[in-house]
Amino acid sequence: MDLRVVDHPLVAHKLTVLRDEHTDSPTFRRLTEELVTLLAYEATREVRVTEHSVRTPVGPATGVALTRPRPLVVPILRAGLGMLEGMTRLMPTAEVGFVGLVRDEQTLQASTYAERLPDDLSGRQCYVLDPMLATGGTLAAAVQFLVKRGANHITCICLLAAPEGLEAITALLDDLHVPCLLVVAAVDERLNEFGYIVPGLGDAGDRLYGVVG
Repeated sequence: MDLRVVDHPLVAHKLTVLRDEHTDSPTFRRLTEELVTLLAYEATREVRVTEHSVRTPVGPATGVALTRPRPLVVPILRAGLGMLEGMTRLMPTAEVGFVGLVRDEQTLQASTYAERLPDDLSGRQCYVLDPMLATGGTLAAAVQFLVKRGANHITCICLLAAPEGLEAITALLDDLHVPCLLVVAAVDERLNEFGYIVPGLGDAGDRLYGVVG
């Protein structure tokens, strides 16, 4: 998996506000959308396009259009939903699927509990949205799930990553044989004993949507 850390002052500024424990949920959601749009600009550099001709009010012009099948955006439930609006704002013609993965807090292993995706993803570029790359298990499971259905190019967008997660996902996807890119706003210091990123920003799902008992 190739890593791309987006070095931009607006990215750093919005991430700093997201980290602040005093940032409320409505502000957190809005800033997440804005930050994802900035990350998506970098993440879509390799989006597939084909030559396309149009007519301007002055004359003909040749440009590009997204190829078919359309790119597929896949937020990982539930926290990934908070990133969806920011992604589709930049790429509104993309199609959207969903996958639900839950992490066992004892083993830290991820398992699928829900999905809404095409059965055949042959030839598709997929953009996976997950705020935090912590242990790496959840994101790796999502990527493997998409590749098994035929996706042949994967880009993952995360707000933050931990070094341990980067190492783990690289090992888990070592034999993937499909181009895979990870775009993040920052790589943090480490994971704590509970599998949370330090300094991180807390539980992204809880900060986006509140604590669900």
